[in-house]
Amino acid sequence: MSNGRLLAASLAGATIVLVVIGTVWPSASAAAYAGGEKFIEDSSTPEAAVQNLGDKIRAQAWDKAYSSLANRAQFTEPQFRRDLTSYYPDLRTYATLSSFEVQPLHASDSDATVRLKMRWSTVVGPSSTTRDLHVVRNGNEWRVEWPLQKETIVPPQVIAVNYLRWDVINRTAGDDWGAQDVEAPHVRIVDMHPVQRAEGLVLLGELLNEDVVPAYVSVSATLLSKDQKPIETGGTFDEISHQLLPKQVTPFLIRFPSVSLADVGSVRMNPFSTLVPASADPVIEIENEKMNPAPDASLTGQLTNQSGQIANVAHVLGTFYDKSGQVVWVGDQYVDHALLPQTPVAFNIHIPEDLARKVSSERTVVSTYTFGDSR
Repeated sequence: MSNGRLLAASLAGATIVLVVIGTVWPSASAAAYAGGEKFIEDSSTPEAAVQNLGDKIRAQAWDKAYSSLANRAQFTEPQFRRDLTSYYPDLRTYATLSSFEVQPLHASDSDATVRLKMRWSTVVGPSSTTRDLHVVRNGNEWRVEWPLQKETIVPPQVIAVNYLRWDVINRTAGDDWGAQDVEAPHVRIVDMHPVQRAEGLVLLGELLNEDVVPAYVSVSATLLSKDQKPIETGGTFDEISHQLLPKQVTPFLIRFPSVSLADVGSVRMNPFSTLVPASADPVIEIENEKMNPAPDASLTGQLTNQSGQIANVAHVLGTFYDKSGQVVWVGDQYVDHALLPQTPVAFNIHIPEDLARKVSSERTVVSTYTFGDSR
């Protein structure tokens, strides 16, 4: 699915917010860099060298971070920067490094291995990456060798496409008064039930586009007390596939953190749909899916873009069912790197340990968003 208008608006708004936050509450490293002051150059231990590099990356002091590397002659500063912020526009392009951890793994008198865990703030939530860094000793100081991940090169080729597409022609200002637009698609909630979690009440379910046209969908719910008074209203943004082609099904999950199921008498569900133009391209194939058991329960696999169009953002949704076919959990992950044609990218969806033991089957769907001219 390829409709980037909503995501593009979110990206723009979140970018403004991040800029304001960075201006009002800058980190100490960022303030030092912006003010022309020097970073605290402590390279007396492998951990200190990696800590210093992390501070520079967080402050986006790319030139200083690059200059501190032991193997900088192997690549250019732009390549180092793109390795961290992506070669193609995607979630990482608009992310900032919010925090990081330094964990020593091995050390000798001449070299060491240190793990750098980086937590990025993106417009759709946090994202984590890990690099195991080789650190070498040079006299009395230590320097980091950066493990540059080479850019994937897609060979020149012609990819034939044969996919469905829907265009929408709405009424114009010159139409007669009272003329109506095309009717909104018919959607229906086919499953819904509440689940009590330690963090609050969760509503799980599935929504079906039972029409012959594509739909942009959303779901809201109002919790009612036993005397039918409203308790709280909530909706879902992330844990749903908003754009549905005809006859497609999406899971949804709505969270009510401060509500207990014992206080709820009934639930009023409100599905929403509007007609949107859409196409069935790019086609994303899901490969090598595997359910990993508790204690670190997860669904892993790979996404392969079968089209010739770059998908800037991919959103993976997993619906997990018990033996009776009832939804027991809905999990999701945004892939923070763009999906290039014919290039597999891994995904990992976490499953709560107590619910993982109830899972008998699963279904995975992928939504993609393309913005700008990234082809």
